[in-house]
Amino acid sequence: MRSFLLKRLPSGLLVLLLASFLVFLILRLIPGDPATTLAGPDAGPQAVAAIRARLGLDQPLLSQYLSWLGHLLTGDLGPSYAIGGQVADLIGDGLGATVQLTAAALLLVVLLALPLGVLGATARRRPVAAAVRAFTTAVLAVPPFVTGVLLVLLFAVTLGLLPAGGHESLLDAPDLALQYLLLPAVCLALPSAAVLARYLTDGIERALAEDYVRTATAVGVPRRRIVWRHALPNALPSAVTVLGLQIGHLVAGAVLVERIFAWPGLGQLVEQGVLRRDYPVVQALLLLIVAGYVAVQLLTDLAYAWLDPRIRWE
Repeated sequence: MRSFLLKRLPSGLLVLLLASFLVFLILRLIPGDPATTLAGPDAGPQAVAAIRARLGLDQPLLSQYLSWLGHLLTGDLGPSYAIGGQVADLIGDGLGATVQLTAAALLLVVLLALPLGVLGATARRRPVAAAVRAFTTAVLAVPPFVTGVLLVLLFAVTLGLLPAGGHESLLDAPDLALQYLLLPAVCLALPSAAVLARYLTDGIERALAEDYVRTATAVGVPRRRIVWRHALPNALPSAVTVLGLQIGHLVAGAVLVERIFAWPGLGQLVEQGVLRRDYPVVQALLLLIVAGYVAVQLLTDLAYAWLDPRIRWE
């Protein structure tokens, strides 16, 4: 396993380096100037130039990038241009809430996709399998912001069962925190659960069409045992790969879902950073997302090799 990790570590570091350059460059290509935003609409050219010099924005782009990268390697994310405070402190304030939401959504993805995938592949009645496919299609077709509004209207406004938005610490009030967490986690999890369920359904159907399944059926092995002991394990490696990809979608989708449910995570920080042209905040957040995605893909490769005995660590 050590050699497996060592082989993939350089490629992961290269991805992070390229991502840092692309993030830095793309932000500079977006129309707008942080110095102009900070100076205000009535500021003169001299005031704007002074702010640009103070922020180091008057330097060549390559010099700005190398300076930012050097500070980044030492763990110094620098100060925020417009929001105020250190970037590391701003990210630390919202990171816990975003991780909590993403982890809850990931758990729901697995809990929803597993029974839906198995049911879609093994249902003997066609209407049941058709209903599963119709549900996954509908979930994928409806945007998350529409799903979020519908969930709020149904469970918060009409039924009054759950709060429409907000946040509470799991340590201070676990029961209340779960009530605040449920709707945004479901909204975030549904599209990824539908994708994973479809891959599981296809994988189980392919496994059930193999010759060894026909042989096992002919000798009287119960169908439930065939599904859970043979077909499902054969479908899991590819499903784990898909799940790893969906984690990236969960992190990206959390930005929108947090806005809908007033969840105090990194989504609001991203929005403020983009609107106010706060380069250090947006750069750090986007690079953090890429780093998390690279780590998830590495873990996905490890899980794939563990589930599939044909794959070796070497």
